[in-house]
Amino acid sequence: MESKVLVPIETIEQKILLIRGQKVMLDRDLAVLYGVETKYLNRQVKRNIERFPKEFMFKLTKYEKDELVTNWHRFALLKHSYSSPYAFTEHGVAMLAAVLNSKQAIRMSILIVKTFVRLREILGTHKELVQKLKLLEMRVDGHDEEIESIMEAIHQLISTPEKPKNRIGFL
Repeated sequence: MESKVLVPIETIEQKILLIRGQKVMLDRDLAVLYGVETKYLNRQVKRNIERFPKEFMFKLTKYEKDELVTNWHRFALLKHSYSSPYAFTEHGVAMLAAVLNSKQAIRMSILIVKTFVRLREILGTHKELVQKLKLLEMRVDGHDEEIESIMEAIHQLISTPEKPKNRIGFL
């Protein structure tokens, strides 16, 4: 009987990166989650390359790889690697389950895709909140002048006009 390894969604979220404007996961992180070696995962991808168009995966450039090494300690081992890692989009992750063909790969793919969906929903909510805040700011900005004129009118009503003093004597 195969044991079920539960991975917290937060662990998966930490492995999702934004590269070339897309949310992706690297081959090495996926291999760990799927319980296989990175070279086995990449071998299976190469054997089934027609299942992985450019929208599903791409190879990182040397510059992108160097940026990962510079910015994240967990990628330090990539510094001396001759090859650049592959980055898999949400669709590529789903396709990996088919080419790896193990129960763990299928379970993990489902969990990873759910995490991608959750992140997309969070971003959608975030964008909606940002838009609502902008609308609110625009409303408040428009009312500043109105509030100022109301306050000025109130001050005029409150203040009593000074009565001219009666002068005593000759002019």
